[in-house]
Amino acid sequence: MILELFATACAGFFSGAALYISVVQHPASLQLGTAAATRFFAPMYARAAPLQASLAGLGVVAGAAVWWSGGGWPWLLGALLLGAVIPFTMIVIMPTNSRLKDPALDAASPEAAALLRRWGTLHAVRSVASGLAFLTFLYAMARG
Repeated sequence: MILELFATACAGFFSGAALYISVVQHPASLQLGTAAATRFFAPMYARAAPLQASLAGLGVVAGAAVWWSGGGWPWLLGALLLGAVIPFTMIVIMPTNSRLKDPALDAASPEAAALLRRWGTLHAVRSVASGLAFLTFLYAMARG
């Protein structure tokens, strides 16, 4: 039961943080203008990345452990959904992250604006995947 609660909490916290970033923080930073949003990105990312990486990794391990111990297919599905955000981030989002953090990028440029829009769209994928993982873990817990 402890691992089930832990996996679900990790997925819930990750999903909540991702949803907050996608729906509140990123749109609000864009309202300040491209230059401000671009300058904000690096320190925001430096704080968010360790938290979200830890939550995703721990949630995957806990969900997989519940599945491995006979918890049923929803635990594996939830772990896979939550785990999918890790390679998605490393392979798909990381080039955009790196360019946005590049000090040589003109923070007010059209390129920066396009990168910020792209990042918002890509981050929304993480929000959806982690939300589905959280709902899957909730379903698995309700199933007993």
